[in-house]
Amino acid sequence: MMKTWLALAALLVAAPALAGSYQPVDTAAVPQAKRTEAGLYLGAPEAFAMKTERGDGVLFIDVRTRGEFMFLGSPTVTDANIPYADLEEPVTWDAANKRYKLALNSDFVAAVAARLEQRGLDRGAPVIVMCRSGDRSARAADLLRKAGYTMVYSVVDGFEGDLDKDGRRTVNGWKNAGLPWTYAMDEGKAYLR
Repeated sequence: MMKTWLALAALLVAAPALAGSYQPVDTAAVPQAKRTEAGLYLGAPEAFAMKTERGDGVLFIDVRTRGEFMFLGSPTVTDANIPYADLEEPVTWDAANKRYKLALNSDFVAAVAARLEQRGLDRGAPVIVMCRSGDRSARAADLLRKAGYTMVYSVVDGFEGDLDKDGRRTVNGWKNAGLPWTYAMDEGKAYLR
């Protein structure tokens, strides 16, 4: 057990240095777009630590679209991809945001509940939600809170992190922290509805 703690501590200390430009997130100064009603925030390294320390006692949900999950990779420690929103069917264009329009996933809360039930957990168990950069995960956390979940943490820097001055996601986030992730998909984590 002591070896596990030492290895985890070493990884958390070394990960930002290995990633190069990772800048820790100040969870006390979360931008308005990333704030949640409950105010429970984690940076990517903190989310990794919570999940690895508590294992199946924490549900870790990647709330990005299925396309993001499939083509951009995902953390190895997530339990499932349950999109908060996904491409609208039929696909339409969002002129204001210059992208395909996303529609809220009406099954989101029920799908999270099903994953919790599979683990024997209830709405009081810790749930971590993560998107690309922390905006959608904040909205997903608020939706779960309204459904009675009491410990929903939003990963404020997300999987890819915030934009740098050149418009690239190199500042923070799971990938930039050097945390474990993969392109390999696991059917057991995939959202198939």
